[in-house]
Amino acid sequence: MSEFLPFVKPYIDEATIASVAETLRSGWITSGPKVLEFEKQLSEYFGGRPVRTFNSGTCTMEIALRIAGIGPGDEVITTPISWVATANVILEVGATPVFADIDPVTRNIDLDKVEAAITPRTRAIIPVYLAGLPVDMDRLYDIARRHNLRVVEDAAQAIGSTWQGKRIGAFGDFVSFSFQANKNLTTSEGGCLVLNNAEEARLAEKYRLQGVTRSGFDGIEVDVLGGKFNMTDIAAAIGLGQLPQLPAITARRRELAQHYFATLGADFEQQTGAQLPPRNFEISNWHMFQIVLPEGIIRADFMAQMKQRNIGCGVHYPPIHLFQLYRERGFKPGMFPLAERVGRSIVTLPLFPAMTHQDVERVCVAAREILKR
Repeated sequence: MSEFLPFVKPYIDEATIASVAETLRSGWITSGPKVLEFEKQLSEYFGGRPVRTFNSGTCTMEIALRIAGIGPGDEVITTPISWVATANVILEVGATPVFADIDPVTRNIDLDKVEAAITPRTRAIIPVYLAGLPVDMDRLYDIARRHNLRVVEDAAQAIGSTWQGKRIGAFGDFVSFSFQANKNLTTSEGGCLVLNNAEEARLAEKYRLQGVTRSGFDGIEVDVLGGKFNMTDIAAAIGLGQLPQLPAITARRRELAQHYFATLGADFEQQTGAQLPPRNFEISNWHMFQIVLPEGIIRADFMAQMKQRNIGCGVHYPPIHLFQLYRERGFKPGMFPLAERVGRSIVTLPLFPAMTHQDVERVCVAAREILKR
């Protein structure tokens, strides 16, 4: 039988591994010169905007909400199809999550439904760029301007994606990226937040490390309630090795996605009833290649049969509003039918730069065979 093919596999080259070893030997392994250099290079990548790094792409969104002054009594609109962290950060700051259903084609939040969900209590929108595909950025920021809302972009999966030739993160309001292990650029765990100005960056630094401001040799002051969210130099060393490779990583992912479409063929959807992702080759970084299974196909059965063929699949994501934590807050099945339909049937197929065209073809043959049965 063929070797097991996971749905994702991070690639860390030998030069990066050597730089991590060098960092470990340096004696400076927590936040230090590597973090500063990584932030500098990320800022250059995002067109000179201030960037601060963190130990996750979750706390980045929470800190953005805190900088924006969002808390109890405020509402924040987001999508039900995302990792649960997207909504959890809204609860963390004491605000109320408001979900808007998704567009069935892009699987991103439906901006028409976002506008319909705005109330006098709405303070912010958290759009999610599922699988790296941005929403209509012009429309998003038009809505935000007209209703005086902050935007915290959950771009966890979207580093390397673009909108009208501009990098996601190089424009807009707060933009949050994840560098978790399965992301296109990884630091093993970590993330960064792109900010608007130096004042926001200083406040992000305070929230990142217990609210502390240092001065001179021994001056320490604390004037906000912060946490422990700093990135280590070990993680930053990985990021510094990964960042120069990002254009090649993105290009390879797009090439593999194109091979998926070519191999599955124009008749795949008609013959199997499954739905392919939209073919947004130029703006998406193709973080994931996801299909939505036809009604009547039990996702767990499909995944089990793929595993029998030594092919791994992922689930990204179950609808957030149907988790117990959110049902206890009044959310119920049927409230967001498009998200529920996608959430129970979406499957992530293998896609990572080290894959070969033969790997893609193997996945396609298996998926078609299982679905046609």
